[in-house]
Parts: sequence; C-alpha cells; structure tokens
Amino acid sequence: MKADYKNWVPKGMVIGFWLAALAATAVTAVFAAVGFGEGLTWAIVIFCVFAVVAVALSCVAAYMQIWHNAFSYNGKRKLSKHIVQGTANFITLPVGGTCLDVGCGSGALTIAVARRNPNATVVGVDRWGKEYASFSRELCRNNAKAEGVKNVVFNNGDARKLPFPDESFDAVTSNYVYHNIPSKDRQAILLETLRTLKKGGKFAIHDLFTKQKYGDMRAFIGKLRSMGYEKVELIDTTQGKFMSGREAKFLFLSGSALLVGKK
Repeated sequence: MKADYKNWVPKGMVIGFWLAALAATAVTAVFAAVGFGEGLTWAIVIFCVFAVVAVALSCVAAYMQIWHNAFSYNGKRKLSKHIVQGTANFITLPVGGTCLDVGCGSGALTIAVARRNPNATVVGVDRWGKEYASFSRELCRNNAKAEGVKNVVFNNGDARKLPFPDESFDAVTSNYVYHNIPSKDRQAILLETLRTLKKGGKFAIHDLFTKQKYGDMRAFIGKLRSMGYEKVELIDTTQGKFMSGREAKFLFLSGSALLVGKK
C-alpha cells in the first residue's frame, strides 16, 4: 500500500481542460474542412470563435498540466512535498504533546509533523468540501496507515470556528488553506487558529500572504507581538527556501510565506 496525497491541481481538472480544448479544435477543423461558401458570414464567425476558444483552452490546459506536474508527489519537481516537509521542520513537540493541523486535506502535513514527532499526537481537521471531493478523512487515514504513522487523528472541523477550547495544543500548523476560504478578514481566521495554541506553543502557517488576501500583515505581526506572542516573523518562501521567485511568479504563488512564532 502506497500513500496517495493526491494533487493540489486535480488530474480530472487537467483532463477536462484538454478534452474541452480538443472538442473546440474538432469543431474548428470541421468548419475548415467543409468550407464556408459564399455569403455564409455566420459560418465564418463561428469558425473564428471556436478557433479562439480552442487556442485559449489549449493554453489553459497546458498551463494546468505544468501546475499538476510541479505539485505531483510522483513527479520530478515534487513542490508540494518540499513545502510540506519544510513546514513540518519548524515544529518540535514535547513528549506527549499535541499539534493541530488546520485544513489537512489528504493528511500530508499532519503525517509529516507526526513522523517528525513520534512521541506526540497530531490532529488533522478539515471540512473536506465538495470542491475538493478527492480529499477525505478516509484518504487521510489510509495515507497514515500506508506511511506507518499511528500518532495521528483526523476529524471534521471548520477553520472559521474550530471545535476546540482555547489553549488546547502545543503547536498549530496549516498549509495553503486560508486563502481558499471566502472571507473579508482572513486575519480573524488566523486568530481563530492561534486561539487553540497553548502558552509557549509554536505555530507554522504557510499560505499566500498577499495584501489583497490578508491586508497589512506587518500590522498583524505587530498585533500578535502586542498580545504577547514571541519570535513572530513572516518568512518569504519564494526566494529559494521552497521555490524560486521566478517559479513562484510563473505558478501564481507570489506571496507564499511562512508565518511562524511562539505564543
């Protein structure tokens, strides 16, 4: 049995774009083969529309294919694995300690932290919505079993309102989750996660911390420090830590950074 962490860019989505591009190309080819005749302006218009659509869909499909290949755990780049392992390396738990991984998806980060901390327990939560139908709690459990990792627990949970009391965990983690949650105040979602962190606990949260998505993160870091948090910093992961700046721009991952610190 081998772990299957899926892909952040689902294969079905890539295939769907390629099929749509192929269909548009086929229609264009049919019109080109049949010809337009005299006065068939409508046929020329339809041909042009489908030709443009075919080119556009082909470009999108090719781009999605590049994304899929970059994030694949079985591919050459393995960007997702690199990010997960890099984030997990920031977490060291005490014996008997606990960690919360918010938005665990396929369980990759949860399992990586658990493997790094075999004498602690890591809890992964996710709402596993229909928009990510390939991810599930059963998948997480199967992946943990495949990896031989037993110190994990997977439960349903919404990042906007976590089902845990204040100061429940020795560490909290998350990876590329909050930017996907429709919200006018993602800083509030961060605070909801940090609410569950024990005094002295550590956090490592990786996401697209752009101003458009999160607002002023410098001000937020200042707010955390005023609340008593220590060693809070935003580490840019697009300058060689997880990826290059050029790769980040090409994959629309500019703004990727790790928010780390201690409560």
